[in-house]
Formats: sequence, structure tokens, C-alpha cells
Amino acid sequence: MSANSKPIGFFDSGLGGLSVLKTARRLLPGENYIYFGDNLNAPYGEKTEEEIKKLTLNACGFLYDKGVKAIVIACNTATSAAVIMMRETYNIPVISMEPAVKPALQGRREGNVLVLATPATVSQARYLGLIERLNAHSEVISVGCGGLVELIEEGHTDEESIHAYLSKRLAFLDGQAIGAVVLGCTHYSFAESAIKSYIDKITHTDCPVFDGRHGTARQLQRVLESQNLLREDSGEGYIQFYASLPGYDISRFEKVYNDFNT
Repeated sequence: MSANSKPIGFFDSGLGGLSVLKTARRLLPGENYIYFGDNLNAPYGEKTEEEIKKLTLNACGFLYDKGVKAIVIACNTATSAAVIMMRETYNIPVISMEPAVKPALQGRREGNVLVLATPATVSQARYLGLIERLNAHSEVISVGCGGLVELIEEGHTDEESIHAYLSKRLAFLDGQAIGAVVLGCTHYSFAESAIKSYIDKITHTDCPVFDGRHGTARQLQRVLESQNLLREDSGEGYIQFYASLPGYDISRFEKVYNDFNT
């Protein structure tokens, strides 16, 4: 198999990265893809940095052994903890995620930017360094949403479930002006409508939502183009799904992927 025809590997702690995969495939339909969801060890967002590094190394090793030409870490938590180590370990492109704080600051309405992410993401040096580089400490409210990934993994993305969670987690925002919301975890994309409706309700505005998956897909395209790795064969490429949880019904990944509307 030529290097160009090799698949692109996608990895997340569960089903969240399927949102990134769907976005990438819309942009690059001719590519082949392998998706690995480490749902045996999910969620990552409340583990230590060392635990996340070890799990990410194992997951990316699984994809590397499948002969992928590039790896997309479709997980903000894993990116924050392990992307530097991944790039030092593997001699193929490693594409990372980053919360869309910069575009949110540029495109917000009146008020601060609210970043919803996992507890690990908002506490790690990579994310804190992003806020520092943007000089946005006074303009960004970072919230670690422990338990939200599990809720979404279980399929509870309806307004009732998400609103009940957010009403407790975001009660401290009462009266604060929110000009934009950043979905800083790929799982949250599956609950975007419910998250937006809650923020709209408490702010009495049409609050814009920013999601890093679009920028990640575009970066993947740029990297493949720059390294002459785009698949040259005509026709739509394949997708293979894998999960780490023994006995997991992989058709659930396929259904979630097919139902997600980018």
C-alpha cells in the first residue's frame, strides 16, 4: 500500500472524537480512516496527567500498528497532556485539538467567553499557556465539567438532561454577561444544541458557540497537503471502528457517527 493510501488514525477516550472524524470526512471524503475509542478507560478528564499520557501512548500505538499515515488526537484532554510526547514518539504527523478560545474572543458578543471542558483540560499547562498567550485571563471563564462526558457517553444529550446538569454546574454565572461559549471537549459537540439553548436561556441572547473540531479538520488537510500525503485514488474512502472495551457493540460508534450532523 502506498503511503498516500494508508488510513488516517483518529483517537478519543470514547465516542467524542466521532464528531471530529465526521467533520474531517466531510472535508476529505476520499481518505481512509481508522477510529479507536478507548472506552474501557473513559473518561480521561478526571485522571492524572501521567495516567492520560500512558493511555494516550497506548491508544496511539494501536493506531500506529495499524499502519496509519497520520494520527489525530481527537480529544482535548489527551492533547493537553500528551501531544508533545506523541510527536517525539512517532515519525508521522500528529494533529492535535485546541479549544477554540481565540476565534471565540474574536467572534463573541458583549461579555466574557465561557469555556466548557474537562477538569483535566482546564487545569493543564497547555490550556493555561493558551490563555496566557492570548492575554485573556480576565475575559475567559474556564469551567471543568466533571461528569458531563459520562452523561453524553450514556446517550443523555437531550435538553432536560443537559439543562439539569448545567443548572447546577453553572449556577455561579448568575448575572454575568456571556458573549460566547467554547466547547472544549469533543463529547460536548453531541450536546451542542442543548448546551446552546441553556446558555441562551440564562443570558437572554443568541449566544454563539465555538468548536475546535472544524479547525482541527482544516489543520489535518493542510498537513497532508504539505507532506504530499493526500490519497490519490478516486472514490470515497473506508472507515473502520475499534473500541477497547471488551464485548462493546461497535455498531454504536457507527450509529453515533452516522447520526451526527456537522
